[in-house]
Amino acid sequence: MDTAATLASRPVVPAGPSSGRAGQPNASVTALVRPFGRPLGHLDLLESLAIFIIREVAAESERPVLLFSGGKDSAVLLHLAAKAFKPGKIPFPVLHVDTGHNFPEVLDYRDAQVEALGARLIVAKVQDSIDQGRVADPGPVASRNRLQTTTLLDAINQHRFDAAFGGARRDEDKARAKERVLSFRDSFGQWDPKRQRPELWQLYQGSVRPGEHLRAFPLSDFTELDVWQYIRREQIALPSIYFAHERAVLARDGLLLAVSEWVSPAGNEVVENATVRYRTVGDATLTGAVRSEAATIDDIIHEVSASRISERGATRGDDRFSETAMEDRKREGYF
Repeated sequence: MDTAATLASRPVVPAGPSSGRAGQPNASVTALVRPFGRPLGHLDLLESLAIFIIREVAAESERPVLLFSGGKDSAVLLHLAAKAFKPGKIPFPVLHVDTGHNFPEVLDYRDAQVEALGARLIVAKVQDSIDQGRVADPGPVASRNRLQTTTLLDAINQHRFDAAFGGARRDEDKARAKERVLSFRDSFGQWDPKRQRPELWQLYQGSVRPGEHLRAFPLSDFTELDVWQYIRREQIALPSIYFAHERAVLARDGLLLAVSEWVSPAGNEVVENATVRYRTVGDATLTGAVRSEAATIDDIIHEVSASRISERGATRGDDRFSETAMEDRKREGYF
């Protein structure tokens, strides 16, 4: 019997037509071990799973769509979708629900990114829902955030989408933490957390009945820190408001809101020029900034690493209405 020392002393013969089978003395070691450039890291695994989910849902559904807000999570989602189908283009449209109260930097970014990737953009406007009498007009300066649900569901029904990719993550909110990768919605667009399908061993069953649809969340296992580390690695462009800049803001209900045509001082509120940035992007009437000097992605990663509260909990007024605000909206058909 050959000893380990004997085997180690035998020369390795390069693989070729006359080489023996793997395991024989003259077989190439490359037949047994495939070299790699570097070990897989956690970002590689997160990316691989996200791309797998995108491909699976796209293959199983007939009319998928990608929900895009212009924020960092949807930017990562759009990047992953582009990677999933390279060298071809993204084979489904991109849908943005426009409240009419968006940050102008975000709208400019949305148009530039979609054009750069050659994707088809569909814009569903809350103002159209108001004009059609589908929702009540809250007034020119009131928040339109909750009105987005009706606009989204109308767009899904109009275009007969049966699957919608979203950038939600489990670490954002406790309601999202209980939602699985595939979230099924009935013919009214509603979500029932008690009727979720099992997803054992990452096996996903994405079939839906006529009139129903599903939401797919490929970023479910990402954290806010993972997102920023992935943005740094992939060099993904973002709206400028994510980085420290000077802006006129006022303090309201524990949030720093940017002064705009929809937000102006009332009562004893005072406007100040402060150095701030945004951790998340949403309706300008309810999305607050944070005081920050983080002007680069490395600065932001350092800042996020020390944070003990999610970006939604820190800056989104729409999540402060009640303890179950997010879950209540999701039951109605929210993102």
